[in-house]
Amino acid sequence: MSSTPESAAPSVPASVLSVVPVMPVVVAHRVEDAVQIARALVAGGLPAIELTLRTPVALDAMRAIADEVPEILLGAGTVLTPGHAKQALDAGARFLVSPGATPSLLAGMADTGLPFLPGTATVSEVLICLEAGITEMKFFPAEVSGGAPYLKAIASPVPEARFCPTGGVTPANAPTYLALPNVGCVGGTWLTPPALVEQQDWDGITALARAAVSLAEA
Repeated sequence: MSSTPESAAPSVPASVLSVVPVMPVVVAHRVEDAVQIARALVAGGLPAIELTLRTPVALDAMRAIADEVPEILLGAGTVLTPGHAKQALDAGARFLVSPGATPSLLAGMADTGLPFLPGTATVSEVLICLEAGITEMKFFPAEVSGGAPYLKAIASPVPEARFCPTGGVTPANAPTYLALPNVGCVGGTWLTPPALVEQQDWDGITALARAAVSLAEA
């Protein structure tokens, strides 16, 4: 478990969807880069991060962020199994995000006691989550699954469900998503382009974060 004092970390919010308008979705290949990215995002006004479990260093990177950037709300993305959920909890995650939802995965994420966003792409999957008492979800992959028009269409029949659309979301289409009543935030992979990370241009990532904050006002 992270050694970060509980008082230093941000409290777990009642709604993960209400923390930031754009949730940075980050793939880290080096622990030191992950820490610098987290600092850059905070400096740009986005004090939250979904660090995906897609690389061998992901869990170590999460521990480092929890220890060195306690002011950021740290989440684990690409949670595929109950084991992933437990590992993320132990590494310091304060929320979980999965690309899909199965009964065992939902139960495993719930067992951690952390808030989580299960992935959905169909109305049936949304109903499965609602039946389990889950009202906040990830909509993934957003653009190829119908995009903003799809979410607009299901807002009336399933008004209880709120989403974080991720996958194909860009600065150009993010305001359209954010204007929908059933969207709390969008997932943004564009905030940490590989070129800026390779160049260690943390100021560039901070600038992208600042621009993302303004999308909610567009």
